[in-house]
Amino acid sequence: MNKPLSSAELNAIVAGLKKLSRNLWWSWSQEAQDFFHELSPRGWQNMFHNAVAVLHEVSDQELRARLQDAAFAGRARSVLSEFDAYLNDPKTWGHTHAPKLHKHPVAYFSAEFGLHESLPIAAGGLGILAGDHTKSASDLGLGFVGIGLFYREGYFQQAIDSNNWQTEYYNPVDPHNVPVEPLLDAAGERVICTVEIGMGVVDFQAWRVNVGRVPVYLLDTNLPQNEQHFRDLTNRVYGGDSTTRIMQEILLGIGGVRLLRALGLEPSTFHMNEGHAAFLTLELMREKMAAGKTFKEAQALTKPECIFTTHTPVEAGHDRFSSELMNYALQRYIASQSVPFKDILTLGRIKPEDEHELFCMTVLALKLCRSANAVSELHGQVSRHMWQHLYNVPEAEVPIGHITNGIHLLGWMKGPVRQFWRRKLTDSHNGEAKFFREKFGSDWSSAINHKEFWEKMTDSNFVTDEELWALRYKLRRELIEFARRKLLQQNQRVTPGDYIRFDHLLNPDALTIGFARRFATYKRAPLIFQQFENIVKLVRDKQRPVQFIFAGKAHPRDDDGKRFIQQIIHLSKHSELAGNLVFLENYDIHVARQMVSGCDIWLNNPRRPLEASGTSGMKASCHGCMGFSIMDGWWREGYDGQNGFAIGTDTHPDNIEEQDRVDSANLYKALTEQLVPLFYNRDVNGIPREWLKRMRHSMATLVSQFTTDRMVKEYANKYYLAK
Repeated sequence: MNKPLSSAELNAIVAGLKKLSRNLWWSWSQEAQDFFHELSPRGWQNMFHNAVAVLHEVSDQELRARLQDAAFAGRARSVLSEFDAYLNDPKTWGHTHAPKLHKHPVAYFSAEFGLHESLPIAAGGLGILAGDHTKSASDLGLGFVGIGLFYREGYFQQAIDSNNWQTEYYNPVDPHNVPVEPLLDAAGERVICTVEIGMGVVDFQAWRVNVGRVPVYLLDTNLPQNEQHFRDLTNRVYGGDSTTRIMQEILLGIGGVRLLRALGLEPSTFHMNEGHAAFLTLELMREKMAAGKTFKEAQALTKPECIFTTHTPVEAGHDRFSSELMNYALQRYIASQSVPFKDILTLGRIKPEDEHELFCMTVLALKLCRSANAVSELHGQVSRHMWQHLYNVPEAEVPIGHITNGIHLLGWMKGPVRQFWRRKLTDSHNGEAKFFREKFGSDWSSAINHKEFWEKMTDSNFVTDEELWALRYKLRRELIEFARRKLLQQNQRVTPGDYIRFDHLLNPDALTIGFARRFATYKRAPLIFQQFENIVKLVRDKQRPVQFIFAGKAHPRDDDGKRFIQQIIHLSKHSELAGNLVFLENYDIHVARQMVSGCDIWLNNPRRPLEASGTSGMKASCHGCMGFSIMDGWWREGYDGQNGFAIGTDTHPDNIEEQDRVDSANLYKALTEQLVPLFYNRDVNGIPREWLKRMRHSMATLVSQFTTDRMVKEYANKYYLAK
């Protein structure tokens, strides 16, 4: 007979669960997610898998009653014990290899953090990368703190109107119902800092997001004492015009440094994730000049404190502001110093004395950092070429290196896949599992980032073809059923017959190709449909069918991107591709996770060399979804000829129209001559052995190489610890 929990035991578990709900560690703990899901399955599904919202849905009375179930309480204790062990592990990589960062942490500034679907404050890949960087910094135990902005309306929600045109709407982000908490001082009062913007002084508060061991502070100007236009400054991700943009960037850079000082933090490194944060360098210089240093001396002393990561391979993607706008936005800030405004402007110009040159945030960052890096090898080449005229040295000597992006593996791995690999690592009857237990102990999450684990994918004694093929069918089925539910929700006029019709959309046996990302025009979403008649023949082949699932958002002001969406939705509804091509609305982290796990092929066809890195294909690899990509960004480093599929070669025509024509032809050729035959080449048991051989090789060679575990260690060794 199980003894009922005492009041003290109940209080401890309830308090622990509330603390856990406010820490996004649960977003990469399967056991924690399963626990919150069981508390309220519908609430978990409908409230963006949000542990805080689930605990608000479940009353204290209900929670305490549920915990009187001994098995359920045991699961709660187990999760809380694992959480506590994670937070207090004294033997992390950071403790061993970067102990000095615990006293003087890295301060990582980013205009967006894509941490979880319950906190929609990121617009795209830059924010997702920042979120994954932060999670791995936590896993590694680095001294690390994030600085961003709290967008009260987040990034836009997407809906498609009757003309198949993207429309945007915004849902307020309630800080009391998402995993953030107000930043308070020792007396329990909100920490309030100020920053000069225009001719005003703006107060701001901060919200703390606990990301495992790492705090991320999100700055927020929505305070009653501020003028309304300043209160609205942090409403939306990249919202408004250039005036809003420059003011947000003043808050992020200058305000972020001031918040760190208010917290008593003395970072060893200020890491600018893209140029949005570059105004932090002006604040670091101001501090030094206030202490008696000259303008030149302040520059020299600031530079060793900063590093800069650029993500943008096109000129138009770098923030530039006129001298008039700079003067308007910074006049009070600069007036408080003894530095002439013209001297400040020179810091953001390639030609300092050219009064007609716009002030460029990337130039400011490059001039005032000790190290700069691109996010893939090819992007490094593009960046050195782009900024050669700033340094006036041979292109090869331009001081911009590269660290190729990665992903936070456990954060992106779908639940059934986490469970599948965990079973493989803990199976007492599997000799290979014993090897990993001896090497990594009982913590399977440590093994999952290591090359040795993924190299075992080529060993059929560790995992059989039959097991892999069963897993792939399970994931494809889950994606298709998810797509059917979502498409039914998208349908504005549902009749009883629609439920049957939507249940026949897509085919669980068909080769499923996915495309999901920002609908920037250089990513060329409709490229595959240039071969329209040929694609129709493929999808109609009853013996070897092919189908396509698309998702993605265009920037609200990008009408060309919206036209791409409109074109694809029109084809999905009113062409011979109907039923074999679908578009899923309102792309977010959750939709992305469903797609990278359930698709067989991840299509990526940007106009080379405009894909700085790309990370969506990395998220596909651990699920057995193979890449099918232009040789751009990370793929040209990862592809070895047998671990996925390439579209064309490691070159490209200079002419855009010719490049599109050649890439379209190469895409269709590879699809028909390689992908389709290999996928449908089955043995007597219906197993595509050669396809699975390539899939195994893909996992063995790509997964561990392109993680933020590897990436953050590289940043630490190459930049954070080196001065």
